[in-house]
Amino acid sequence: MRAKISYAVTAAVLVVYFVLVGSRGVLLIQAGTPLTVTFGVAVLILPVIGVWFLWKNTEFVRNANRLAAELDAQGGLPVDELKRLPSGRIDRDSADEVFARRRAETEDAPDDWRSWFRLAVAYHDARDTARARKAMQRAIALRKAAP
Repeated sequence: MRAKISYAVTAAVLVVYFVLVGSRGVLLIQAGTPLTVTFGVAVLILPVIGVWFLWKNTEFVRNANRLAAELDAQGGLPVDELKRLPSGRIDRDSADEVFARRRAETEDAPDDWRSWFRLAVAYHDARDTARARKAMQRAIALRKAAP
C-alpha cells in the first residue's frame, strides 16, 4: 500500500510539473518571435515525453499487478523464502539460490507467463531491476497472447 501511495504522489507531482512547464512553453510561443517560438516548442516537447513515460510506467505497473492478482488467485505467487541479514536486507547467496531455481523453471517452461513472473520477482530480489522489468514485460506479453 505504501508503494501505491508513493507512486500516486510522485505521479501527481510530475503532472503538476508537466502543466507548469507546458504553460511556460505556451507563453514562449505566444511571444511570437522566432527564437521564443523555437524555445516554446522545445519546452513543450519535454512534458509530452514525460506524460508518455508516466503513462507507459503506469500501464506496466497495472499490468504487473493484474498478473500478481491472477497468480495469487491460482495460488502460484512465489513464497518469500529468502534469508535476511540482521539489517533486514536480503542475503545475496539466498537470492542467488532462489534465482537459479526460477531461471531453471523458466527454461523448462519458456512460454508460461507464470514462470516469467516468478523469474521477474527473483531478479528483483537479486537487485537486478533492468532484468526484472524485462522478465515482467515478457510475462505480460505472454499473458496477453494466452487464450
